[in-house]
Amino acid sequence: MTASSKNTAARTLYSRFIPREELHSFSAWTPGSLDGADSAAQARPEEAAPTPEAAAQLLTEQLREARQAGYKDGYRDGLAALDNFKQSYAAQVTAQVGQVAASFQAQLDALQQHLASSLAQVAADIARQVVRTELTTQPQLIEQVAHEALGLLVHSARHIRIRVHPDDHQLLVEQGQLDIEARHARLLADPSVHRGGCIVESDIGLIDASIETRWRHTVAALGQTSSWAGEPSSTPEEQA
Repeated sequence: MTASSKNTAARTLYSRFIPREELHSFSAWTPGSLDGADSAAQARPEEAAPTPEAAAQLLTEQLREARQAGYKDGYRDGLAALDNFKQSYAAQVTAQVGQVAASFQAQLDALQQHLASSLAQVAADIARQVVRTELTTQPQLIEQVAHEALGLLVHSARHIRIRVHPDDHQLLVEQGQLDIEARHARLLADPSVHRGGCIVESDIGLIDASIETRWRHTVAALGQTSSWAGEPSSTPEEQA
């Protein structure tokens, strides 16, 4: 074998084997390493299965977290429900208080009206007694009443008649101070006319100065309606 042949054989052998000094990282090959799964399993460490204690601890932790989450959700929902209840309760109480206040105000108004009516009735009864006393102690007041009634007639009125109570008729005749002749009037006694009043009639109309009419006008200003004879008085609303 020549030298060139030896060199060629050496290069061929060198291409099949790698010198140790040129190897940096290597591992022993075992049968079955050609499978990719085995090599992958060898490449990463094998994960160990959790122990029963670890599993129980994990379950406990999960239950605790679930309980806390449920507590938070329940607390939030409870606050919302409580706020809705407070608003609903406040609205209900406000409505009830409004109804009570309205009912109380209505009762108070009715009581005030009743008191006002009662006071007006008492005032009317007192006034009636005072006027009757005045007519008894001062019968000459009829002269002023008749004089004012005649003054309301126009001077062109004719056929004037003055009707008064018989007692007042006698008093006016005795005093003779009523200017009857100047108005060409006649003074007539009429039992239907109460003392203290008179009715003046003429061709152009009638002037009712009777005590009943004047009394009705007086008590009407007090919101009452009652007769001079002393019948029970009532308010216009009660008559309606």
